[in-house]
Amino acid sequence: ALAQRYDLLLVDWMLPGLSGLEVCQQLRAGQNRVPVIFLTSKDTVADTVAGLQAGANDYIKKPFHFEELLERIRVQLRPAAQSLERFAVGPIVLDVSTHQVYKNGLEIYLTQKEFALLEYLLRHKGKVCRRRQLIENVWDIHFEYNTGVIDVYMNALRKKLGLNKEDDYLQTIRGVGYVARD
Repeated sequence: ALAQRYDLLLVDWMLPGLSGLEVCQQLRAGQNRVPVIFLTSKDTVADTVAGLQAGANDYIKKPFHFEELLERIRVQLRPAAQSLERFAVGPIVLDVSTHQVYKNGLEIYLTQKEFALLEYLLRHKGKVCRRRQLIENVWDIHFEYNTGVIDVYMNALRKKLGLNKEDDYLQTIRGVGYVARD
Protein backbone atom coordinates (compact mmCIF):
# COMPACT_ATOMS: atom_id res chain seq x y z
CA ALA A 1 0.00 0.00 0.00
CA LEU A 2 2.84 2.38 0.74
CA ALA A 3 4.22 2.11 -2.81
CA GLN A 4 0.88 2.71 -4.56
CA ARG A 5 -0.85 6.03 -5.24
CA TYR A 6 -4.31 6.51 -3.71
CA ASP A 7 -6.83 9.34 -3.45
CA LEU A 8 -7.67 8.39 0.14
CA LEU A 9 -6.90 5.56 2.58
CA LEU A 10 -9.35 4.01 5.03
CA VAL A 11 -7.13 2.34 7.63
CA ASP A 12 -8.08 0.08 10.52
CA TRP A 13 -5.86 0.39 13.58
CA MET A 14 -5.52 -3.38 13.94
CA LEU A 15 -4.04 -4.71 10.71
CA PRO A 16 -2.18 -8.02 10.41
CA GLY A 17 1.59 -7.56 10.51
CA LEU A 18 1.66 -3.77 10.65
CA SER A 19 -0.67 -1.60 12.70
CA GLY A 20 -2.68 1.15 11.05
CA LEU A 21 -0.80 3.57 13.27
CA GLU A 22 2.52 2.36 11.79
CA VAL A 23 1.13 2.55 8.25
CA CYS A 24 0.15 6.17 8.83
CA GLN A 25 3.52 7.03 10.40
CA GLN A 26 5.41 5.48 7.47
CA LEU A 27 3.27 7.36 4.95
CA ARG A 28 3.92 10.67 6.66
CA ALA A 29 7.64 9.92 7.13
CA GLY A 30 7.80 9.45 3.34
CA GLN A 31 6.10 12.85 2.80
CA ASN A 32 2.98 11.12 1.43
CA ARG A 33 0.08 13.54 1.84
CA VAL A 34 -2.77 11.18 0.93
CA PRO A 35 -5.76 11.72 3.25
CA VAL A 36 -6.04 8.96 5.88
CA ILE A 37 -9.18 8.12 7.82
CA PHE A 38 -8.85 5.67 10.70
CA LEU A 39 -11.76 3.23 11.10
CA THR A 40 -11.36 1.54 14.43
CA SER A 41 -12.99 0.07 17.50
CA LYS A 42 -10.32 1.74 19.65
CA ASP A 43 -12.45 4.41 21.21
CA THR A 44 -10.52 6.16 23.95
CA VAL A 45 -9.48 9.79 23.71
CA ALA A 46 -5.83 8.66 23.94
CA ASP A 47 -6.33 6.36 20.91
CA THR A 48 -7.93 9.16 18.91
CA VAL A 49 -5.12 11.55 19.80
CA ALA A 50 -2.47 8.93 18.92
CA GLY A 51 -4.09 8.32 15.52
CA LEU A 52 -4.26 12.02 14.72
CA GLN A 53 -0.69 12.59 15.93
CA ALA A 54 0.46 9.75 13.66
CA GLY A 55 -0.84 11.84 10.76
CA ALA A 56 -4.43 10.69 10.23
CA ASN A 57 -6.74 13.33 8.81
CA ASP A 58 -9.80 11.93 10.54
CA TYR A 59 -10.75 9.21 13.01
CA ILE A 60 -14.08 7.39 13.09
CA LYS A 61 -15.03 4.90 15.78
CA LYS A 62 -16.90 1.65 15.15
CA PRO A 63 -19.79 1.20 14.94
CA PHE A 64 -20.55 4.12 12.64
CA HIS A 65 -23.28 5.04 10.18
CA PHE A 66 -22.35 4.60 6.54
CA GLU A 67 -23.66 8.10 5.74
CA GLU A 68 -21.24 9.58 8.27
CA LEU A 69 -18.32 7.71 6.70
CA LEU A 70 -19.32 8.90 3.21
CA GLU A 71 -19.49 12.51 4.37
CA ARG A 72 -16.10 12.27 6.06
CA ILE A 73 -14.67 10.85 2.82
CA ARG A 74 -16.23 13.71 0.82
CA VAL A 75 -14.74 16.26 3.21
CA GLN A 76 -11.26 14.76 2.80
CA LEU A 77 -11.54 14.60 -0.98
CA ARG A 78 -12.85 18.16 -1.27
CA PRO A 79 -10.12 20.23 -2.89
CA ALA A 80 -8.57 22.26 -0.08
CA ALA A 81 -7.12 24.89 -2.35
CA GLN A 82 -8.45 24.46 -5.85
CA SER A 83 -6.96 27.84 -6.66
CA LEU A 84 -3.49 26.34 -6.30
CA GLU A 85 -4.13 23.40 -8.59
CA ARG A 86 -1.90 22.90 -11.59
CA PHE A 87 -1.87 19.87 -13.84
CA ALA A 88 0.70 18.93 -16.43
CA VAL A 89 1.25 16.41 -19.17
CA GLY A 90 4.46 16.66 -21.15
CA PRO A 91 5.08 20.35 -21.97
CA ILE A 92 1.42 21.27 -21.33
CA VAL A 93 0.49 22.96 -18.03
CA LEU A 94 -3.08 23.74 -16.99
CA ASP A 95 -3.58 26.23 -14.14
CA VAL A 96 -7.05 25.98 -12.57
CA SER A 97 -6.76 29.20 -10.55
CA THR A 98 -5.97 31.43 -13.53
CA HIS A 99 -7.89 29.33 -16.05
CA GLN A 100 -4.82 29.35 -18.31
CA VAL A 101 -3.03 26.70 -20.35
CA TYR A 102 0.61 26.83 -21.40
CA LYS A 103 2.71 24.76 -23.75
CA ASN A 104 6.46 25.21 -23.36
CA GLY A 105 5.75 28.40 -21.40
CA LEU A 106 3.58 29.99 -24.11
CA GLU A 107 -0.08 30.62 -23.30
CA ILE A 108 -2.62 28.71 -25.37
CA TYR A 109 -6.13 30.17 -25.55
CA LEU A 110 -8.92 27.61 -25.15
CA THR A 111 -12.70 27.85 -25.07
CA GLN A 112 -14.42 27.00 -21.78
CA LYS A 113 -15.35 23.51 -23.01
CA GLU A 114 -11.85 22.84 -24.36
CA PHE A 115 -10.41 23.92 -21.01
CA ALA A 116 -12.92 21.75 -19.10
CA LEU A 117 -12.16 18.76 -21.33
CA LEU A 118 -8.40 19.14 -20.90
CA GLU A 119 -8.81 19.66 -17.15
CA TYR A 120 -10.89 16.49 -16.83
CA LEU A 121 -8.34 14.44 -18.78
CA LEU A 122 -5.43 15.83 -16.72
CA ARG A 123 -7.26 15.25 -13.42
CA HIS A 124 -7.58 11.62 -14.51
CA LYS A 125 -4.10 11.40 -16.06
CA GLY A 126 -3.06 7.84 -16.81
CA LYS A 127 -6.66 6.58 -16.68
CA VAL A 128 -8.75 5.94 -19.77
CA CYS A 129 -11.71 8.32 -19.86
CA ARG A 130 -14.62 6.86 -21.80
CA ARG A 131 -16.52 9.08 -24.22
CA ARG A 132 -19.70 8.69 -22.17
CA GLN A 133 -17.79 9.67 -19.01
CA LEU A 134 -16.46 12.79 -20.74
CA ILE A 135 -19.84 13.87 -22.13
CA GLU A 136 -21.51 13.38 -18.74
CA ASN A 137 -18.81 15.12 -16.69
CA VAL A 138 -17.68 17.91 -19.02
CA TRP A 139 -20.98 18.69 -20.74
CA ASP A 140 -23.24 17.44 -17.92
CA ILE A 141 -25.45 15.71 -20.47
CA HIS A 142 -26.56 12.07 -20.41
CA PHE A 143 -26.51 10.51 -23.86
CA GLU A 144 -27.73 7.01 -24.66
CA TYR A 145 -25.98 6.94 -28.02
CA ASN A 146 -22.51 7.60 -29.36
CA THR A 147 -21.88 11.19 -30.29
CA GLY A 148 -18.99 12.69 -32.23
CA VAL A 149 -18.87 15.90 -30.17
CA ILE A 150 -16.00 14.58 -28.03
CA ASP A 151 -13.95 13.69 -31.10
CA VAL A 152 -14.55 17.13 -32.62
CA TYR A 153 -13.43 18.87 -29.41
CA MET A 154 -10.41 16.57 -29.04
CA ASN A 155 -9.30 17.39 -32.58
CA ALA A 156 -9.69 21.13 -31.91
CA LEU A 157 -7.83 20.78 -28.60
CA ARG A 158 -4.94 18.89 -30.21
CA LYS A 159 -4.74 21.48 -32.99
CA LYS A 160 -4.63 24.42 -30.55
CA LEU A 161 -2.03 22.64 -28.42
CA GLY A 162 0.04 21.93 -31.52
CA LEU A 163 0.02 18.17 -30.92
CA ASN A 164 0.79 15.85 -33.79
CA LYS A 165 0.98 12.07 -34.20
CA GLU A 166 4.36 11.91 -32.45
CA ASP A 167 2.95 13.71 -29.38
CA ASP A 168 1.23 10.98 -27.40
CA TYR A 169 0.13 13.23 -24.52
CA LEU A 170 -3.57 12.96 -25.40
CA GLN A 171 -4.05 9.47 -26.77
CA THR A 172 -7.11 8.06 -28.48
CA ILE A 173 -8.17 4.64 -27.26
CA ARG A 174 -10.07 3.49 -30.32
CA GLY A 175 -13.69 2.65 -29.62
CA VAL A 176 -13.35 3.62 -25.94
CA GLY A 177 -12.21 7.18 -25.27
CA TYR A 178 -9.08 9.15 -24.42
CA VAL A 179 -6.21 9.17 -21.96
CA ALA A 180 -3.65 11.82 -20.96
CA ARG A 181 -0.16 10.34 -20.58
CA ASP A 182 3.39 11.66 -20.29
